[in-house]
Amino acid sequence: MVYGEFVEKEYPNWSSICLENGSFLLNFTGSAVCKKRDFMLITSKSLKEEHGEEIVTYDHLCKNCHHVVARHEYTFSIMDEFLEYTMLCLLCGKAKSTIGILPDDPQQMTLLF
Repeated sequence: MVYGEFVEKEYPNWSSICLENGSFLLNFTGSAVCKKRDFMLITSKSLKEEHGEEIVTYDHLCKNCHHVVARHEYTFSIMDEFLEYTMLCLLCGKAKSTIGILPDDPQQMTLLF
């Protein structure tokens, strides 16, 4: 199955914006099957835990012809004093975010200087 024909840009880089739900519709050019550019359905959604990491996966489907446009993966984990999020999806893009859970986040302190 070839996915790249249905998106404006494959895996756009969103820096630190990680989506657990939804679809980046502005990147969708239209289904290869019905040629329509419309809303997406989210199907086959699953949540599993592996080694302290939560992994959410689902498929983006064309609302009209139910063609699979892309597979979305979102992860969440706690590493030391940080919350880590990642997103990887042909349609929605790729991103990684790390947020400190302590009041004195060393990463935020370095951004101030």
